[in-house]
This record gives sequence, C-alpha cells and structure tokens, in this order.
Amino acid sequence: MKAVQIPQAMELVIQDLEQPAIKNPEDVLVKVKRVGICGSDMHIYHGTNPLATYPRIPGHEVAGEVVEVGSAVQNVKPGDHVVVEPIRYCGECYACRKGRPNVCKSLSVFGVHEDGGMRESFVLPEKQLHVVDPSLDWDEAVLAEPFTIGAQAVWRGGVEEGDTVLIQGSGPIGICILKMAKLQGAKVIMTDLEEERLAFAKENGADEVINAREVSVEEKVLELTDGEGPNVVIDAVCLPSTVELGVSVVSPAGTVVVLGFDERPSQIPQLPITKKEVTIVGSRLQTNQFGKVVSLLNERKLKGNGFITHQFPLEQVKEAFTFVEKNPGEVRKAVIVFD
Repeated sequence: MKAVQIPQAMELVIQDLEQPAIKNPEDVLVKVKRVGICGSDMHIYHGTNPLATYPRIPGHEVAGEVVEVGSAVQNVKPGDHVVVEPIRYCGECYACRKGRPNVCKSLSVFGVHEDGGMRESFVLPEKQLHVVDPSLDWDEAVLAEPFTIGAQAVWRGGVEEGDTVLIQGSGPIGICILKMAKLQGAKVIMTDLEEERLAFAKENGADEVINAREVSVEEKVLELTDGEGPNVVIDAVCLPSTVELGVSVVSPAGTVVVLGFDERPSQIPQLPITKKEVTIVGSRLQTNQFGKVVSLLNERKLKGNGFITHQFPLEQVKEAFTFVEKNPGEVRKAVIVFD
C-alpha cells in the first residue's frame, strides 16, 4: 500500500506500507478515493501546526469506498461510499459529557495526532464513518469535512434567519461558512484582500463583499448595517487584528466567533465587550455536524460549485503541496485523486 508521509517538517515522501487489516469487531476497511489538502495539512508540512507529531500520514478530508467490515458493524456495508469524521474522543471528560467531544481532553484527530487518510486504504471504527449517496460525485463527497467546519462556526455563532453575518476571509473555510450561513437564512458580508476570492464568494451567495486592501472594513461594514454592526462576526482570517476588528464592529448583543490558532495576543479593551454585552466564542473542528452536512450533500442542497480548483494523482503529491504553497491565490481546494 502506498501512503504519503511527512517524516519531519518540510519533508514529504511516498512510502510502501503494509496493508491495514480489521482487528476489532467495530472496524471498517476503506479504500480511499479522494483526500483534500487542507491548510492544517500545509501547517504540518511546514512544521507550524503546534498539535501535530511526526512522522505523520496527513489527510482528514477523506472520501472512500468500504471494502470490508467487522463482525459488530451494523450501519455500513461493503460497497458503501463514506466520508470520515476525523475525531476520536474519550466520552468521559467534562467536554464530552457536555456534548462537545471536539474539545475532548484526550482528543485525537485523524491526520494530525494519528495517521490520516492520505494512503490507499485505512481502518477506522464504524462510528467515524458516514455513508453518502453513491450517486454523489467523489469531488462533492470529499467536501463534507470542510463543510462541517463551516456548520460548526455558524452553530457556535448562533446564526439565525434574518441575522447579518460578517465573515472575515473568503478562503476555503470562509466559503464553507458562507454556504452554511446562507442556508440558515442570514445576510452575509464577506471580506478579503483578493478580488478573485471575493468574486467567488459573490457567486456563492454573499450579499456584500469588501476588499480590505482598498477600504476600511469597519467603516464599510457599519455603512452596510446602518451603523448597528453585524450580529455575528466569524473570523476566518485568524490574525490578532481581525479578532480586534470583530469585537469593534459587532452589534450590541452580538457574537464573535474565533477559529484561529494564532498564539499572538490581541489587544481588546473591556469596554466594547461589556457595553455591548458581546459573546466571544471559539470554534474548533465540529461536533454533531456530519449528519446535517451529509444530508444536505445527499439532497444536493449543498454543492461545491467550483470549490475544487486542482486535482493531482497520488504520484504527484509533492508537486501538489508545492503548488498549493506557492499559489495560494489560485487554489480554493486541491485534492489528491486515488482512483
């Protein structure tokens, strides 16, 4: 079996490894069809993901076909098309008891803390697999995990019909958030520095777009909201300055959702938080979002619509990572094709 491995930062190799086999009754053997290259995969490659360990097989945006199932598997059968829910958790800590296994104290993420899906086959417990409609194109199915990140951010923001949402950043995660916010019935304003990304956001339902390179985002947002500010600000840029901006522009009784892992501090005064009674929340991975996203994909209510811009065969994975690294403005989503 061929597998992509990152032995250490800035090194990527294709290894020949032993074919995985079912060992537990709940196990499922899956043949990989598509794996998306995520920003976190690039961070693992660059050595800037503080949560990853090496050597590591990356890949947590995964779609594949079931080959074999263990004796206790009930809801998955050979031939099923599946997507991977990449989190493993203890089920007993405070976060798990609160229904938030995505921040379990013993959290293990497929492709980050443990070997992921960028290989020809893998074995996972049934509970980490979700069956998708077999008529759904693999290029649509592989987007399930990124869409759950968007769904989680929208859920954490409490986005409701009629809300005005500001999404900072029109990259891949920003677009996923946009699609989920629009399905909730929200009005969405999006920012970015690149006109191409803003144009794509507009094509996918953004009501207003702002080029942060050309105008003051704060002034424009307040103008577009008649001085009130957006009810929810979701920060998909993840810089100290964008966190600060979110708190500054959000409306009274509004919510700021932070997705970043930047360890640099933001300078946020207490006054706007208290005066407006702002809620500030983090959003990490997802919890209980896969069922909803898979249903939306199966019903064709959620579509990529040009989201995937580049495809590479497994043999060109080095070229894929290099291309994504050197051409961030051109790549919305790149995937590795295994079939």
